[in-house]
Amino acid sequence: MQVNLRSFKQKVRHHAASMKRFLGRVEKKPPRGLDKLAEEIDAAVWKEVDCLSCANCCKSMTPTFTTTDIKRIANHFEMTPAQFKEKYLEFDKKEGDWMNKKQPCQFLDLKTHFCSIYEIRPADCAGFPHLKKKKMTEYIHVHQQNISYCPATFKMVEKMQERLR
Repeated sequence: MQVNLRSFKQKVRHHAASMKRFLGRVEKKPPRGLDKLAEEIDAAVWKEVDCLSCANCCKSMTPTFTTTDIKRIANHFEMTPAQFKEKYLEFDKKEGDWMNKKQPCQFLDLKTHFCSIYEIRPADCAGFPHLKKKKMTEYIHVHQQNISYCPATFKMVEKMQERLR
């Protein structure tokens, strides 16, 4: 289903704080079968959210690039890892991560929302938005952050709230 970013951002303004509190409660006292529930909800979410109609993650967030990612992508561009870092990345001293210098992501086509390096994209991008990671409680802090950026995460939390009421 097509994502309407304006509508999504309005929903975030109204519901993000309560959703973050809800996730905090789930983290403190996880219900039985939480990981199984996350898998069930994940399947339902992807029937309702089309990432290619959105690409908000690529427009407003940056992945972290592992050393493996940097080597693989630099090789694709026939660059050294140092050249790739200098051209595209900056080092976040606080987090200790390599991240994009600019947003939206330099590899995103803003018209089509296609990633020009999709087949070799960073592992962080490939796993995003991490909805059904095993041990969901270990990713609650990530979901709390992603509610504001990712319609799929927002939808997952919405469905989780409905199921756990």
